[in-house]
Amino acid sequence: MRNSKQIERWSPWVLLVAVLVLWQIICDGFGISEFIFPSPMRIWTQFWEFKTIIAGHAWRTFWVTMAGFGLAIVVGVLLGFVVGSSRLAYAAMYPLMTAFNALPKAAFVPILVVWFGIGAGPAILTAFLISFFPIMVNIATGLATLEPELEDVLRVLGAKRWDVLMKIGLPRSMPYFFASLKVAITLAFVGTTVSEMTAANEGIGYLLISAGSAMQMGLAFAGLMTVGAMAMLMYELFSVVEKHTTGWAHRGSQGE
Repeated sequence: MRNSKQIERWSPWVLLVAVLVLWQIICDGFGISEFIFPSPMRIWTQFWEFKTIIAGHAWRTFWVTMAGFGLAIVVGVLLGFVVGSSRLAYAAMYPLMTAFNALPKAAFVPILVVWFGIGAGPAILTAFLISFFPIMVNIATGLATLEPELEDVLRVLGAKRWDVLMKIGLPRSMPYFFASLKVAITLAFVGTTVSEMTAANEGIGYLLISAGSAMQMGLAFAGLMTVGAMAMLMYELFSVVEKHTTGWAHRGSQGE
């Protein structure tokens, strides 16, 4: 049992090392130009050489993403509560929200630039627009799928609709909520980076464009790896918080 847990814990790192080794072998074996597809060693060299510059751009991307993501949590939870707690609101709002989510968020960037100018504003709003929908849907699903039998029992015991939602519905929605956070945070980083590529003069997205135009592909890949690392760290953070706050929903997996 303990060995299987250890294997699960180390398996992502083993896979990562295997991919990097294979990547390096392919680049060296086929003599692929570093201007086309840099090797992991070249990416690391460029990362270390420009670590100060990358750190500055990464910090800007991080706090902008967190700002948009925080706004997405607030709006997503509020809309999810409204949609999930009322059949009328669900019928009226859910199709419209689904249609809105289908729109390519990158298309909003030029509009946001006209409204807010080049800078952090468009990036924050793009991160928000791309990440609030999963949060809203999961909260609404958690509330809307409350078992009718359980609600009937609570009503017989004198509970009002508000009591059912606050004391049963919201706690029951927490696993859905944390699942949505892990999806939404990765989308938020995507939204920020896409916006920075066209509407900013700093950030990882801006760094990607600058490095690409200068044919510094190793630096561009280093920027991509930095965004991936930040998203992975936030994902793991939410996983840890989820495990400590909604352990009751995962008791079956804990006993394995």
